Amino acid sequence: MSATPIPGNEATVSKTIDNLFRFGADVVYGSASRVHVHGHGSQEELKTILNLVKPKFFVPVHGEYRHLARHARLATSMGVPAENAFVLNNGDVLELTETSGKVVSKVQADDIVANGAITGVLDLNMLRDRRLLSRDGVVIVGLTVSPDTGNLIGEPEILNKGFVNSGDNGELMTGAKKVVAAAVAQGKRPIKKRSTVEGRAK
Repeated sequence: MSATPIPGNEATVSKTIDNLFRFGADVVYGSASRVHVHGHGSQEELKTILNLVKPKFFVPVHGEYRHLARHARLATSMGVPAENAFVLNNGDVLELTETSGKVVSKVQADDIVANGAITGVLDLNMLRDRRLLSRDGVVIVGLTVSPDTGNLIGEPEILNKGFVNSGDNGELMTGAKKVVAAAVAQGKRPIKKRSTVEGRAK
């Protein structure tokens, strides 16, 4: 594995490496293995591009803000006028003419979450839940049981998130319902009703 994990993805990558070892694989990874490669050009490669293109305006567009700032600084060191190197924030509107450029306005550019046909601003709680579901998943079984006999009323209802697609796994869900029904039948206990006796003192 020549690339380093994306921040926040370390646990999943670590789990994947462990599972590969469990299957008997010899995994080559980490800085000690000397196989790491960057997906981005080095400073010297970027300088070569700047020398070849000789841009009038320069707008770095990939990476964290600190990466953009350093890239813009590199461009100015290679001859791009400082007033023509723009480090933008998400939503900044840059207006360029033949001779100049400036940030003229800002538009809303928040992270958007899509849930089917519903879209909206990203909610941190929702993001946390989705991360947990993508890693672990959850299965919920709903049962209706007769209080007199302990027998099931109707078939079990099984809901899942982050586990399998119920629509594409009808056979699996049907089998799971049968297993649940059998487990309930095997361990059912009639629920005793409470009775009250009223007496009168004479």
